[in-house]
Amino acid sequence: MLRINELKLPLNHPESALREAIVRRLGIDDADLLGFTVFKRSYDARKKAAIVLIYAIDVEVRNESAVLARFAQDQYVIPAPDTNYKFVPAAKPAPGTPRPVVVGMGPCGMFVALILAQMGLNPLVLERGKIVRERTVDTFGFWRKRKLNTESNVQFGEGGAGTFSDGKLYSQIKDPKHYGRKVLTEFVKAGAPEEILYVSKPHIGTFRLVKMVEQIRAEIIALGGEIRFETRVDDVFVSEENGVRQVQGVRLSSGEEIPTRHLVMAIGHSARDTFQLLYDRGVYIEAKPFSIGFRVEHPQSLIDVCRFGPNAGNKLLGAADYKIVHHASNGRSVYSFCMCPGGTVVAASSEEGRVVTNGMSQYSRNERNANSAIVVGITPEDYPGHPLAGIDFQRELESRAFVLGGSNYDAPGQLMGDFVRGVASKEFGSVIPSFRPAVHLTDLAPSLPDYAILALREAFVAFDKQIKGYYKEDAVLTGVETRTSSPIRIKRNDGDLQSLNTRGLFPAGEGAGYAGGIMSAAVDGIRVAEAVALAMAA
Repeated sequence: MLRINELKLPLNHPESALREAIVRRLGIDDADLLGFTVFKRSYDARKKAAIVLIYAIDVEVRNESAVLARFAQDQYVIPAPDTNYKFVPAAKPAPGTPRPVVVGMGPCGMFVALILAQMGLNPLVLERGKIVRERTVDTFGFWRKRKLNTESNVQFGEGGAGTFSDGKLYSQIKDPKHYGRKVLTEFVKAGAPEEILYVSKPHIGTFRLVKMVEQIRAEIIALGGEIRFETRVDDVFVSEENGVRQVQGVRLSSGEEIPTRHLVMAIGHSARDTFQLLYDRGVYIEAKPFSIGFRVEHPQSLIDVCRFGPNAGNKLLGAADYKIVHHASNGRSVYSFCMCPGGTVVAASSEEGRVVTNGMSQYSRNERNANSAIVVGITPEDYPGHPLAGIDFQRELESRAFVLGGSNYDAPGQLMGDFVRGVASKEFGSVIPSFRPAVHLTDLAPSLPDYAILALREAFVAFDKQIKGYYKEDAVLTGVETRTSSPIRIKRNDGDLQSLNTRGLFPAGEGAGYAGGIMSAAVDGIRVAEAVALAMAA
């Protein structure tokens, strides 16, 4: 099998054109082309009237070695790499070794448990929230009736925060071992559409994610794993001998104590009480940068036309997304984050008296508005103090938003034009916000630090040069977005992926500061599962 990269065809090419292009590119007879599959398909929309599809094709041909020899100097025709997943060759642990414990059933914890189960290591998963369908009922109840369950919401429960998102399945992480392919393959096996294996920006959406999460849970259990829901870890036992700290087990919210020497903390970026617990137990933690800002809603039709011109609405292209950045004059970077085409802005609170926003899309991406977080980068210098000071900073901003929204979980909002001019908004224009329970129009300036407000005002005007029409007077800003990533990093060794100062503790995924989204979290889960397996066999 060989691979052709960067094979380009017009957007609306007939199906037969792909085979013809392969034959022409390789300079072979049609009869010598034995078969092909699309490995990846993306597009180049820089020329809106002439959008081009870009393919990576895996091809089977006669006399493959001779064909490859002719293209030895061509970087775009190469042997197809082996992307099949290969388990690490770990020996079975010694008899009596306590089973590994995984805390958290988000994308990272799910893949830690799945890989460990597939290796026959019978993991125990502890998830503080509920199973995904019960969690969905609680989350929708908060959106509709303002009844917040602090243990079952957008942040906590089976599937993690990614369940109520756009379901994006792509990442910019380096992936030399093709772990991402393993993730996508498992998702397809669990019911995701096969197109996620080849489209350049695959996504699934919340409703499809729910079914997939249930299927993966069933496989973990069928392979010998155990999953306990509504089970919070309230303490971690650490022994110390000759200066070496070692995990010995955990205490649950029920009071039960579970022994383990291999504890994976795959907690999400909102597990603030668990961060505090680990810090109190002496686990090394440091503050890290994250970002703060607002959710911004435009008509999806506007974004489609801005990005695709006369090709807006093409089924292959789908709803348009965007990625924009502006370096403000005060030194701050402002950028789009977690853009959700044809989606909704959702209430993502996990603590009482605080308002947090996030974005979500279904697979169809057919809601009337496009939304994205537009955020300002901040560093620990902006919230000096102890390693958990970023959490205090987030809480302060979320509490401000709660009050600005009316102290009833409505979110504070403002029209873009009014925000830039610094005047409170009184009524909505053509863009009707999607956030539920509701958006309360006000002045958003008090919700964020002055440096962030100044940078955002400048950026919204500047973005109009990148996407014509982006600066729209009645586009709606909804506050606040504070949980773009974890405010802390639970540092680990590069080699064995264990905590810098606590053996047997494996920090993993987004909450530990090692991922940012479904795909990177799941990939990190695979890496950590392999590290656990190797450590158990040592």
